[in-house]
Amino acid sequence: MNYQHLLNEIFAEVNQMNLQGKQADYIPELAKINPDKFAMSLYDISGEDYGTGDIHEKFSLQSIAKVFAFSLAYSLKGKAIFERVGVEPSGNPFNSLIQLEQEKGFPRNPLINAGALAICDVLIDELDNPELELFDFIRKIAGNPSVKYNTKVYRSEKTTGNRNRALIHLMKSFGTIHNDTEQVLDLYFKLCSVEMTTGELAQTFLLYANEGKLKENSEQILTKSQTKRTNAIMQTCGFYDEAGEFTFRVGLPGKSGVGGGIAALHPGKYAVAVWSPLLNLKGNSVKGMKSLELLTTKLGWSIF
Repeated sequence: MNYQHLLNEIFAEVNQMNLQGKQADYIPELAKINPDKFAMSLYDISGEDYGTGDIHEKFSLQSIAKVFAFSLAYSLKGKAIFERVGVEPSGNPFNSLIQLEQEKGFPRNPLINAGALAICDVLIDELDNPELELFDFIRKIAGNPSVKYNTKVYRSEKTTGNRNRALIHLMKSFGTIHNDTEQVLDLYFKLCSVEMTTGELAQTFLLYANEGKLKENSEQILTKSQTKRTNAIMQTCGFYDEAGEFTFRVGLPGKSGVGGGIAALHPGKYAVAVWSPLLNLKGNSVKGMKSLELLTTKLGWSIF
């Protein structure tokens, strides 16, 4: 398969489309990003990499990084993690207070904001140095010791994150948050501010295409069963209240973020990452959605 030719073809085709979107301006630092940025990267299961566009520029992962926090918590807690978060799609905006109130502070899944806050609370329960150990875990699965969070994005989120404060205080009132709310929020904001290039992100997502094993040394980070279940959660919950649309159009497990990134994978074949800051009304990258739809259409492969 000539992945490089395919990525070049998709990149050119999508750039010719008149796709409309808007940056996530409620996080001031994200509103400053050039809306014309666009990158695609793919790692196949053998570790060969391909890319086109702005592939050397780092961007804020935002909610994509929730997958990494969940993976660490799942590896530590096993199936007991589901006593803290569910596995159902929300069908509502990723920061819905109404749903959380109706469900007595129990988050629907780990990939919405409330769920990720609960996961950060679990990590604070379980780890001696939660921030250091979480970022060491991310660096390990990325195979990249230089991965870090963007301090400007972190400060921007911390300053404007009142909706997340509302979510965590509501959960605290129901007893579903154990630790100090500001400590949990601080870890959450740093997690969402992790930055990578599309190539680094695709390489990190190879873990989920490779049955939970690191590509470079076959170390088992998640069990095969845990990887299957993590992929299932990404498939059904990874795109806010547009998960059904992504499944219908693309047919891969994946996760989006309001920084404009999308990471997805085909088990046993490849992991792919796309970045374009312009978002649709659901908070997903417009060019990213179209690019991945074209990728699985042209390849003739999805998981279905």
